Amino acid sequence: MTAARPVARQDSPPPVDAEPVASHEEMVNAIRMLAADAVQRAKSGHPGMPMGMATVATVLWTRFLKFDPSVPTWEDRDRFILSAGHGSMLLYSLLYLCGYEAITIEEIKRFRQLGSNTPGHPEYEPQHGIETTTGPLAQGLGNAVGMALAERLRNVRWGDDIVDHYTYCVVGDGCLMEGLGHEAISLAGFLKLNKLIVFWDDNRISIDGPTSLSTHENQLARFEACGWDAEVVDGDDPDAVAAAIAKARVSDKPSLIDCRTVIGKGAPTKAGTEATHGAPLGEEEVAGVRRTLNWPHPPFVIPDHILAAWRTVAQRSVPARQAWEQRFAALPPAKQAEFNRTSRGKLAPGWQAPLSEFKRKLATERPSWPTRKASGEALEFLTATFPEMIGGSADLTESVFTKTRSTEDIKPSDYSGRYIHYGVREHAMGAIMNGLALHGGFIPYGGTFLVFADYMRGAMRMSALTRQRVIYVLTHDSIGVGEDGPTHHPSETLASLRVMPNMLVFRPADAVETFECWVIAITESDMPSCLVLSRQAVPAVRTEHESVNLSARGAYVLREAEGGERQVTLFATGSEVHIAVAARTLLQSQGVPTAVVSMPCWELFDIQPEKYRREVLGPNWPSCVRVAVEAAISPGWDRYIGENGVFVGLKGFGRSAPGHILFSHFGITAENVFNQTRAALARRAHLLRPRDKRIGIDVVG
Repeated sequence: MTAARPVARQDSPPPVDAEPVASHEEMVNAIRMLAADAVQRAKSGHPGMPMGMATVATVLWTRFLKFDPSVPTWEDRDRFILSAGHGSMLLYSLLYLCGYEAITIEEIKRFRQLGSNTPGHPEYEPQHGIETTTGPLAQGLGNAVGMALAERLRNVRWGDDIVDHYTYCVVGDGCLMEGLGHEAISLAGFLKLNKLIVFWDDNRISIDGPTSLSTHENQLARFEACGWDAEVVDGDDPDAVAAAIAKARVSDKPSLIDCRTVIGKGAPTKAGTEATHGAPLGEEEVAGVRRTLNWPHPPFVIPDHILAAWRTVAQRSVPARQAWEQRFAALPPAKQAEFNRTSRGKLAPGWQAPLSEFKRKLATERPSWPTRKASGEALEFLTATFPEMIGGSADLTESVFTKTRSTEDIKPSDYSGRYIHYGVREHAMGAIMNGLALHGGFIPYGGTFLVFADYMRGAMRMSALTRQRVIYVLTHDSIGVGEDGPTHHPSETLASLRVMPNMLVFRPADAVETFECWVIAITESDMPSCLVLSRQAVPAVRTEHESVNLSARGAYVLREAEGGERQVTLFATGSEVHIAVAARTLLQSQGVPTAVVSMPCWELFDIQPEKYRREVLGPNWPSCVRVAVEAAISPGWDRYIGENGVFVGLKGFGRSAPGHILFSHFGITAENVFNQTRAALARRAHLLRPRDKRIGIDVVG
């Protein structure tokens, strides 16, 4: 049956004038069989979702989706996001059938195997047609909201001729159950992201069984309440699916298409049950699928006429892509360069010089600011310098200092601004920032309290996995928060972030270090960063201008020992660096040569040459006493201070009291650092006393 074609929009692929030689059902069944065979061969995976959503995907990709496998990163392509990432064989099947070079039939056969281009869940690789990493449910939906927002933001800046594309996202029941899903849905509806179209694989089955075991929401009513268009279609009726997509494409709202499907469609005994969700069907059932679908072909064999039909589909957007390239070539060279620069995440030439002058100003004026305020002042300068920076906060703008004079609010249907009010939606903020970064064209940053990083940890982990330049501004970083008490004291959060791979965690000591850390976060194009910042004021410790970025090496000697070889090295980060400096003054007054090392970023220090690391760390026990000072718990410090090192900090949660009282209560003071160090020096002196080597008796008296 031939579906009614929608009215073509600008740059939409032209309608197919004639049916391909292969039938619609044959093209659909190619997806179903590839999924069933690949999962069976791998002996693991999720065949049910790809089999159930095959018709919806076929209609979308053959009639609407704007893409060109020969230029997979074409900037004005539509984005297709498989938020229900366990159904990865749906995506891999489409990519193979449409001719993406990296997804061959051999890679399909290697599904879920080491080193394949077809891992168990999609992993970000735009050259392969994979727009983001998905698997943790609803992360892809959050990414899709970010991508749809990025499209609207760039459209305002560049116009319909250069930026005019859709974001399509497939979600499952689990995506809609996750809290992140609702956060993303709510904000997308508020912002009226009308180029976002979500397909819900409404198969009414979860891993445990029927979804009725745990949910009975009216999802359409929920989406409509959030400002979406929503309708129900038979997911196996191509005409109904096509009509729904055509309607969604001309809406002034984001759209949900509730696709009523049968999980494991075609499986003779398991279709419609949880048995098809997360396990191979079994050889006998796969054979039954072949009989049910009238598919007599061996595993992984797609008949030439079916493959040819799919490959013809892949050519539909070539004229649109070529027309776009002509329009882009007609832009003035400077505009072309700026578009390409921001799309590729490059910084504008000559940006370093004004930044250096700003840093000199901070060193000269020596402000005693909270580092959150120092961050805000740095952002005033940076956002004016880099128009691609897009900021926001989780309803904490006045506390985290993320809004600047050059970042006007982004409003519903007005995307000319550069600041997003995410509301109390930390998890969505993280996932949407990932989407903004993945889309290209922007450097997103967003702020909340450090302790609430736990609410968006899943998205932060995805930032690290996909190696996106997303910047997390995390303030109120210690017991310095004070009276709000242990619920707001992130005693363990810092350690937990430091163990995350591919994540830079900065805890700067003063205004100069804060600015240096911001510069690193901006220039680090393939890694997310956390700026961990104090609520309370801290004195300046960087009082002399340095042209080099000392923080870029992760740690450095802030104050070298005087009066002889180092006997003590005091390590500290953030608001405790000035405490270490004060303790050094006390120790030096007692004739103890003491160095202070500021360690704003462990991750950067750990990759420095061994020679540099040894110079910074200095001698270890018993030649030298190492002491770490940080208003957090200790895990991780042992690799710097050694097993005989001293840690001055927290052992558990905080208390409710004014911040300065808490620092005294927990002994995070210069006086206690001095006392703890003196005690360690005494132990060292006892150890170094000459002893009778035969019986180990102290012979010095």
